[in-house]
Amino acid sequence: MADSTTKSTPPAGSPAAQSPKSAKSPKSPSEAAGQSPAGATGPEAEITIDDGESDNASTIDDRISSYTASLSSSVVDYPTEHGRRYHSFRSGSYILPNDESEMDRLDFCHTLLTKTIGNKLFLAPIDEAKIRRVLDVGTGTGIWAIEMGDKLPNAEILGNDLSAIQPAWVPPNVKFEIDDVESEWIGAKYDFIFSRYMCGSIADWPTYVKRVYENLNPGGWAEFQDWSFMIYSDDGTIEGTELLRWVDLFMDACKVFGRDGQIGPKLESLVRENTGFINIHHKPYKIPAGPWAKDPHLKDIGMLELIQLLDGLEGFSLRLLCGALGWTKEEVLVLLAGVRKDLKDPKIHAWLHYNVVYGQKPEKEEE
Repeated sequence: MADSTTKSTPPAGSPAAQSPKSAKSPKSPSEAAGQSPAGATGPEAEITIDDGESDNASTIDDRISSYTASLSSSVVDYPTEHGRRYHSFRSGSYILPNDESEMDRLDFCHTLLTKTIGNKLFLAPIDEAKIRRVLDVGTGTGIWAIEMGDKLPNAEILGNDLSAIQPAWVPPNVKFEIDDVESEWIGAKYDFIFSRYMCGSIADWPTYVKRVYENLNPGGWAEFQDWSFMIYSDDGTIEGTELLRWVDLFMDACKVFGRDGQIGPKLESLVRENTGFINIHHKPYKIPAGPWAKDPHLKDIGMLELIQLLDGLEGFSLRLLCGALGWTKEEVLVLLAGVRKDLKDPKIHAWLHYNVVYGQKPEKEEE
């Protein structure tokens, strides 16, 4: 007799014949056809092969070139406003143009600023023989980085900017990259970080100077050079001028854009209050807006400043006054005609602040 406790085996294929682990839900039409469900990203999802790709091996280099060119075009597909060209990467975060006229002005401004500080690229007392990595923040046309590359041939010089306007032919130790310095910083640290003419570019200055400090190697140096765009006169000759009116409007527009147009004189306090820098030095300069000074050096840099101001007036004004204050282009151009007249008037003795602040990261930080 059969044991009364023995149960008969269920027919194959019945639900009871399948263990819970082996039970499967019905396949979707795409799975039944050997395709992964739309949006499947798991490691078990099967990737469908495009059989046509096997015929394209000989053209892969051309396709890579085309694809990277397409990606690059998104960085250099520059928008235009009021007849001027602006950066496209993180569009709107920088208030000045990046077209050829502005590039020429930036190179001219480089000459002005190096002359201002004694025909030097920087003032920080770096040990040039020990410098291996240098960062030029907001490199612009790359002219400072290129000259630094020639000066320090054994160092790697990196320049970053929102605009890809740097030349292709540069010293072998110089590289450029498109980056936003107000995003998180990644990568190896530096022995020297140089920051010049970032006034109007940075929204959060305390965080910016902290990042500069944090991304230095122990013992490394940082140097900040910057303007105040406010214009002064010691004898009151700018009072009641279109020049002063323009400056006041410029400052109002900077505030609308969330930018500080008078950062230069504040650099030292920013560095002292937000970082652990030691050996901090502050060198202030007065740059005449015209060749009205008696001193030959000031007369020379005053002429340079006048030229770069006249060349830059439209670029300084159009996006700010039209975008922030709602002016028309025609209204701006009428205002600028009066500003140019004032700048060329030898009886108006205007000048601007320019400040250099540098400091060193300690070899060993206090805990």
